[in-house]
Amino acid sequence: MATTRSTASVRGALPAELTSFVGRRHELSETRRLLASSRILTLTGAGGVGKTRLALRMAAEVRRTFPDGVWFVELAALHDPQLVPHTVANTLELRQVSADPASDLAAYLEPRRLLVVLDNCEHLTDACAVLVSKLLAAAPDLRILATSRHVLGVEGEQILAVPPLSTPAAQVTAGDAAHYESVRLFLDRAAAVAPDFEVADGNRDAVVELCRRLDGIPLAIELAAVWLRTLSPVQILDRLEDRFRLLTSGRSAVPARHQALDAAVGWSYELCSPAEQLLWERLSVFSGGFDLEAAEEVCSGEGLPTADVLNLVASLVNKSIVIRIQATSHTTAWYQMLETIRQYGEERLAAGAMRDLRVSHRNHYRSLAERFAAEGFGQHQADWYIRLRREQGNFRAALEFALEDPGEAAAVFDIAAPLWNFWFAGFLREGYRYLTRAIDVAREPTPARAHGLWAAAYLALIAGDLGRTGTMLAEASDLAERFDDDLLRARIAELRGHSVLYHGDLPAAIALLEDARARFRALDEPVGEFDTLVLLAAATFFLQDPRDGEFSQQALALTEQHGALSSKAYALWCVGIASWRAGEYRRAVDNLRECVRLFQPLNDLTGIGFGVQALSWCAASTSPDERAARLLGASHAVWRISGAKIDETSPYSQVEKGSQEAVAAAIGAAAFERAFADGASYSLDEAMSLAMGDDAGAEPPTSALSGRGGAEAPGGLTRREREVAELLAEGLSNKEIAARLVISQRTVETHVEHVLGKLGISSRAQVASWVAEHLSR
Repeated sequence: MATTRSTASVRGALPAELTSFVGRRHELSETRRLLASSRILTLTGAGGVGKTRLALRMAAEVRRTFPDGVWFVELAALHDPQLVPHTVANTLELRQVSADPASDLAAYLEPRRLLVVLDNCEHLTDACAVLVSKLLAAAPDLRILATSRHVLGVEGEQILAVPPLSTPAAQVTAGDAAHYESVRLFLDRAAAVAPDFEVADGNRDAVVELCRRLDGIPLAIELAAVWLRTLSPVQILDRLEDRFRLLTSGRSAVPARHQALDAAVGWSYELCSPAEQLLWERLSVFSGGFDLEAAEEVCSGEGLPTADVLNLVASLVNKSIVIRIQATSHTTAWYQMLETIRQYGEERLAAGAMRDLRVSHRNHYRSLAERFAAEGFGQHQADWYIRLRREQGNFRAALEFALEDPGEAAAVFDIAAPLWNFWFAGFLREGYRYLTRAIDVAREPTPARAHGLWAAAYLALIAGDLGRTGTMLAEASDLAERFDDDLLRARIAELRGHSVLYHGDLPAAIALLEDARARFRALDEPVGEFDTLVLLAAATFFLQDPRDGEFSQQALALTEQHGALSSKAYALWCVGIASWRAGEYRRAVDNLRECVRLFQPLNDLTGIGFGVQALSWCAASTSPDERAARLLGASHAVWRISGAKIDETSPYSQVEKGSQEAVAAAIGAAAFERAFADGASYSLDEAMSLAMGDDAGAEPPTSALSGRGGAEAPGGLTRREREVAELLAEGLSNKEIAARLVISQRTVETHVEHVLGKLGISSRAQVASWVAEHLSR
């Protein structure tokens, strides 16, 4: 059977550019040249000079050169150097790493060809340098593009100092002025706020002088341009001149470009009303962004009424101090501040005011964690998981603040313990680290510590730290009795059953889990009952106990009763494997594929791993051919990408081993090894395509291709890519295609990249012509 592997996919994670990219032709060319000849290139320069925009544009231009993706890692909101490897691993979709994430990353990257962009490294220079050196030594086809105000000092590092945009001389004609990058940027941003504005004889000199005085610093120019809503270029220049005079008095040694940025930011600050200035200062407490609810709760009070926050945020958006990110179907509007802007606001705060603000910030995120625990098993479950991912920088900031003072460290239990499900879904080691740090410091026996011990023990079990699991669970059990805590007793019973299941003592696991389920039901705790039902379904499945179908249906019914769609994916996994054991192959496949589809929007690679693995078991038992062998290998690829580890002695591994042996016996050991190795080398997208039946040969030809004498698919597109191409031809957006096909928007973006790449075209509009010519026959 011919291999069905698709051409190299264009993968990765690059944030969208919110404004047009202006100029930088020389810098782009030089960056491309240095990146081709060096494995580590650092873009350096002052704040606001455009290092990040240049790196993003270059990454977008070269992404097709890297078959394993181009990945953007934002470090500005990160302050713990030890979390740098974890952050890189999470961005690269390597989830449940070990206690040595740098080594896991090195092993993962060793066979891959990809580009990693590390943005804003200056406050984590040493940690970045150590990690970069280790990864480059291990992965010969890895390229790293860093942005930093300081060099990393790594062996082989190439440095490109990013200069300001070109500025005109004092005397230029109106037409010639637009040839300079700084003026073009000013005009581009001016068009967004004052569409009728243009350079003419009456304002030419003021525009030229503005760009010159701002030294061509992009951020400074953008901040000035936004004021064209209310001021003329001459008025803007006059006010900037006043600011320059203030800055230069007694600071003659300050470099011109620092003066230019200080002048632009400081002038914008002074033009804000006192209330806007106060909110700007207080918003600096957020790490990575904020939503309106957080701004109102954290920043209001003492001269800033809650009712005023919305209008003040809107005013700061209009002044380009705050950037608004559009809401999606699963999120509310999100707001961010460029790091330079945020730092300026932070510097305006008095020390006492900053501490009070951080206390308010910590309390807000403690409340948010409590709400997640109360509402997370409900109809907004998917929204909650996406929201928590977006708020990760703020949770980190709140947890770090609590750990700064041993007397406040117990607050970590209130924040990190309720998030145990979130940590499991993709940030296992990070959550475990915060909890164990608090356990080592906040030793007073309290109910909060008891639940922190349980959450840490749960994460330790999944992380493979079995020695500490037992120690923490024993202390948690003592505290549960001391405080007569029935919920904690139920959780401990469930965790003990989970541990016994993991080690293969299935009858003992079932007894413990049934006890835990009864406890959760008595407490009316649906999320606990659901988790025990999933584990009971798995244990009875492995034991070939006919109750697996009953437990599976009860888990599914519980998710439907509460509208918990994300948990429903695990319930469908249970139904799928129970159906397979009962010989209902089509029902098993349908449920398992739906399980994977539900995991996709959350990017839950652990859940996807379970789904793809179970689909490979089904294929091995019903069609033990080369495709089944490839799917078994692709399942291993997904587990490798997810970073999750299944112990070789666990019941899961025993079923896996039996499936591999069945296919090898059917097609021969040599053929099995070849097909399995092929599948094991798949990217996540290729593995998903195979598991979901999108690969050529998985299903009969579609009607669009019938009667073509077995000719290969037009353009080499898979069935799913043909579907996407047809929807593109209808004029649908990526979001609309995702809704139509019930897949994530990110997956649609990947398919669109594939379609354009395979067809050798550059625009979505051209797809319609291709579809009309090839798929309508």
